[in-house]
Amino acid sequence: CRLLFLSCVLVAPLLSAAFSHPLPDPGLVKRQTPTTQPLVVFQVLMDHDFAFSYGKPFVGNYVPPPCAFNRVIMNFTVTSKGRQFDRLGLMYLGDVEVFRTSTAEPTSNGIVWTYIKEMDHYTALWKTEQKIIFDLGNLIDSTYTASFNTLLSTTFFTAPQTSVVADQILPISARRSADNGPSAFSLPSDNASIAIRIPQNTERAVVSLLACGQGAEEFWYTNAKNSEVSTFANQVGDLNGYGPLREVQLLIDGQITGAFVPPTVIFTGGIAPGLWRPIVGIDAFDLTEFEIDVTPWLPLLCNGASHTFEIRVVGYNDDGRGNASLSNGVGSSWIVTGKIFLFLGPEGSVTSGTAPEITASPPVIAITSELTTNNSTGANESLRYYTGYERSISVKSTVRTSNGTTFPAFWYQRDSYVNTNLIYSQGFSQSTLQITNGIDKSSSDFRNDYNYRLELNSNFSTSPPDTIKIYANITRDLLDTGHPNASIFPPPLRTFTPGRPYNRNVYLYARPGRPHIYPLVIPPSLRKYPVDSHSSGQAGSAFYSNGPNGSRSTGEMAHRSGVSGWPTTDDFGQYEPMGMYYTSVSAVNSSLALLSESLLGIPVGPQKAVSPLSTVSKLQQRPARGSVREILGRGFGEAKRSLVGSGGNVGRRA
Repeated sequence: CRLLFLSCVLVAPLLSAAFSHPLPDPGLVKRQTPTTQPLVVFQVLMDHDFAFSYGKPFVGNYVPPPCAFNRVIMNFTVTSKGRQFDRLGLMYLGDVEVFRTSTAEPTSNGIVWTYIKEMDHYTALWKTEQKIIFDLGNLIDSTYTASFNTLLSTTFFTAPQTSVVADQILPISARRSADNGPSAFSLPSDNASIAIRIPQNTERAVVSLLACGQGAEEFWYTNAKNSEVSTFANQVGDLNGYGPLREVQLLIDGQITGAFVPPTVIFTGGIAPGLWRPIVGIDAFDLTEFEIDVTPWLPLLCNGASHTFEIRVVGYNDDGRGNASLSNGVGSSWIVTGKIFLFLGPEGSVTSGTAPEITASPPVIAITSELTTNNSTGANESLRYYTGYERSISVKSTVRTSNGTTFPAFWYQRDSYVNTNLIYSQGFSQSTLQITNGIDKSSSDFRNDYNYRLELNSNFSTSPPDTIKIYANITRDLLDTGHPNASIFPPPLRTFTPGRPYNRNVYLYARPGRPHIYPLVIPPSLRKYPVDSHSSGQAGSAFYSNGPNGSRSTGEMAHRSGVSGWPTTDDFGQYEPMGMYYTSVSAVNSSLALLSESLLGIPVGPQKAVSPLSTVSKLQQRPARGSVREILGRGFGEAKRSLVGSGGNVGRRA
């Protein structure tokens, strides 16, 4: 679930009595039942140091555990010491990407972090032997000295409550696992298209997409229009282009099926490194996947032939006169993959129905800009530019399953977005405000209403000899509401209904960074709360300097995150929201200053207040990113090199 580095994971009540202590130590641990079948199996999937690992992913073999299971909890723990860029990590089971993360930037004193994630939506893969590929490209030299020491483990067990999971998962990827390579596409250099034959007995199908920008596309939401990239060329150099809009598209047989504006992911070296120590940006440890229900396409997809699935990422071109249209590509580079979750009917059956009806007009894009020049020098002083975007897509059909059931299938989405950027002080300062809204819904009872807001201000200065200073502040909010229980992914919180000897509902969850299981009895009146919304927010500021006499980075960040649900009804017949889980944490100069956590309004464990550290070693870390273009995505210098991939052209561009 998306609770940042404070992710909450619920574990089955089966573990409540025997496992209210740390999870098993690394290695294979079996707990036997009277019938000799293990209750819980713990496996280490990877124990590996990523040092000079560009083009050298970890490759291992996975064998299913000797137990029945319907829950899979993954633990990813990393230690690092020294100086290093933030790196992107991609985990695959075969050719299917199942986890995308990024690293924190280490310090000279060393750091450690743990991320815990539910993975039972990939049960169809966990049930068979798999090749595990973990791609975390890293470079070691005299300047960048830190390796990433990683431990990846899984815990398998059975919970009394059964989740509906896909019967088969097919990759939309480059499919390089046979050569021990990672399978991500890199756009625009790759053609992210693949032919797939869907089983004819498929009765529901959902595609999920993963996409994030690297290099010149890492800070795409601050990019300038193509007609204005050279506005401050004499002062700070050319800006990155294709506008501050990106649309990730899914096409089936060349026809638009779904599209979304990706969330703004800020990695731990971005904007100002002091913002992200030790609290990382929203989604930075677990990048968001977007769902597109393609069930309305099944009458076509189940005809026994192969069909083309393609992922595209586009921005916009403008004519310099206030008109814009979607571009054919973007800068380098976007790392993308997808997968298809298939829910099957009886073997040998054939799904049929009517051909899909697609309603998808080109998006409406509105742009304006205002340039201010210095009357005496003629130099460009400031550039304000606005982008508005709106798009809706609808696909519907009638689906007929093998047992004669006929139902109307549909997928509908509507997305809107506004972005305002102001670059001033002759290109040395920039403010960004972006608000994204969307509604996704399907005939499978899935609905997701989301709202993302980002407000960012940054300015940099240079002074001889070769000293860079950056000041930045950021506010961001994320809100998802709807019916996540109909999602193919586990909801942020879920209730388990235990069997004997338990006669009450019990939540069990792992507190991040402390892999313990904590039981909490839920009052009978609060047992059936479907999760309805998840929210996260961050606000912080930071300073960074880099020069001949060394570097200095300070910063503070406050983060909050919560999950709410709705009861069936209250005593007056009205629906009222209920706070299910809430956490807040703040940090000052690399140290946690406050931590509070509650479940159903009840404080969990001791609430902590820690005095911020202010030692010289903490404040005078040398961040890995050295140029303004590396840190902010604009100005002089080169963009941070992408290190994703080991084959083809994946990730090889600066």
